[in-house]
Amino acid sequence: MAAELRIAVVVPFLDEQEHLPDLLASMASQTRAPDVLLLVDDGSGDRSPQLAHAYAASHPNTRVLRRPPRAVGRDRLAGGAAVRAFDWGVGQIDGEWDVVAKVDADLRLNPHLLAALEDAFLADPRLGMAGSYLAVLDDAGRPVRQRCRPEHVEGETKFYRRGCYDAIAPLPAMLGWDTIDEVRARLSGWRTASLDVPGGDSLHVRPMGSHDGRLRGFRRWGRCAWAYGEHPLHVLAVAVQRLGDRPRLLGGLSYLLGYGHAALRRLPRAEKAVRREVRGDGLRRLWRRVTLRSSVPDPLEVL
Repeated sequence: MAAELRIAVVVPFLDEQEHLPDLLASMASQTRAPDVLLLVDDGSGDRSPQLAHAYAASHPNTRVLRRPPRAVGRDRLAGGAAVRAFDWGVGQIDGEWDVVAKVDADLRLNPHLLAALEDAFLADPRLGMAGSYLAVLDDAGRPVRQRCRPEHVEGETKFYRRGCYDAIAPLPAMLGWDTIDEVRARLSGWRTASLDVPGGDSLHVRPMGSHDGRLRGFRRWGRCAWAYGEHPLHVLAVAVQRLGDRPRLLGGLSYLLGYGHAALRRLPRAEKAVRREVRGDGLRRLWRRVTLRSSVPDPLEVL
């Protein structure tokens, strides 16, 4: 049966020669191929552009685009470069599209991902943003799902319905963008959700937050919390929850440090409506945890 939605996938990448082959192999294995696949080289200095061009040569739906080289800085994720590259790539899509996806280069996708996402968008006209739950490998090499609330969509696999994307674009080029965008979407009347895909979660080959070191990743998460407006009480509760994550104790403390450093420096933040919604939602979830919790918390549950 012919696809009912036109799906475009944009993959921004920078020096991803180690992971890009896995991503592209899993893209080629999709039971429902993307109508358009744009591989956006954001100034790589390794062999990843050659790998992208080799893939495009044998896949007519694929184009490789290159953005000018840029200064990466100490933290290549802090300036929102991947979001800028994605938004730029969306502007390069030829023709109309119904759904556009940002997919990171360090993933191994479930082969049913695109088909499942298309079915979800067709079934629910109010679904504006969706994605896959993601797993990482534990010490024994077994996939374990990352913490993720059901209404949150991980930044590594973001699928936007056209009307939703138009309502919230341009995406905020700052840490925390992948919470800010979904709060904007819900404030605009759209539903957001992570989905269980038949066959299991897509795999995040590079664990979330580990790029440039795990402690920097925790500090980055704290800066995210500042950017989208978490209440300090909720930040403290999340830090306590993170104390058990590796590296133990230091992770939660680094999260608090990141939030405090961002607050002292008054780093950029989301608009007031988003911050108000995030703050209220966090306090409501804390209140439910305090008043209704009667058993040991699930380690995968997110505050």
